[in-house]
Amino acid sequence: MPTAAPQAALTHLDVLESESIHIIREVAAEFERPVLMFSGGKDSIVMLRLAERAFAPAKIPFGLLQVDTGFDFPEVLATRDRWVDRLGIELHVASVEQAIADGIVIDDGKTSRNRLQIGTLLHAIEERGYTAAFGGGRRDEEKARAKERIYSHRDDFGQWDPKNQRPELWSLYNGRIHEGEHMRIFPLSNWTELDIWQYIGREQLDIPEIYYSHQRSVFERDGMLLTASEHNPLRPGEEARERTVRFRTVGDLTLTGCVESDASTVDEIIDEISVARLTERGATRGDDRFSEAAMEDRKKEGYF
Repeated sequence: MPTAAPQAALTHLDVLESESIHIIREVAAEFERPVLMFSGGKDSIVMLRLAERAFAPAKIPFGLLQVDTGFDFPEVLATRDRWVDRLGIELHVASVEQAIADGIVIDDGKTSRNRLQIGTLLHAIEERGYTAAFGGGRRDEEKARAKERIYSHRDDFGQWDPKNQRPELWSLYNGRIHEGEHMRIFPLSNWTELDIWQYIGREQLDIPEIYYSHQRSVFERDGMLLTASEHNPLRPGEEARERTVRFRTVGDLTLTGCVESDASTVDEIIDEISVARLTERGATRGDDRFSEAAMEDRKKEGYF
């Protein structure tokens, strides 16, 4: 008798990919107007790649939304545009600068552009009628992320109540919403930073070059290495100098730090983060250092 060919064992990346694709397809089928929040950073790139695979060979059936602080890294914006051009997908850019000009958010000179993204994002969701927004949050990223469900309910003010989230037993998701409410969807909830990099390597994804080791003029502030630029004026006692660095996460350049590193390939980055003792946000995001609950406070107001 002929014997059946042995089945190839699934890797942990195959399992994660399958779960995420299932979630993305469920959302596309269930919600009237979903959108994928796309910054051009590594997590949103992986999420976009998963969406591409979920519907291939058809086009992705929803568009992209980016909230632009005006202080984004040019390398990240260039990568964003390459992905948009390749996939031929609609991109809506919600500008914090324009939101300030229109009086949607108030720039008091003290509040960071990162925090001003909240009002800008909520206005874009309401104005364009999005009923679900995919986000790239992972549960190893920051403590508040671990309180998220995969389907994260937001009320008609766009706010998040961690005590009012829905159970998700047996991978069953409750997407019912009332008018004015929406869902944030997190397909990467069970991924880690290490998983993201292993997937980037496996899929050979185009990501911003600043994730790799390079020379950059930086200065030290509050235990972080920040980029020297016109948006980051030096304070007394601070001095900018060239160092060999890379970024673990990308965002508002006035608040996003880099780390000293010689890792210039995906394999070297995987080796580096395999032994890292600090999460990427805890190590390099200034907006998460204001308090122990900084991220949770922003999420309750409507942050990503």
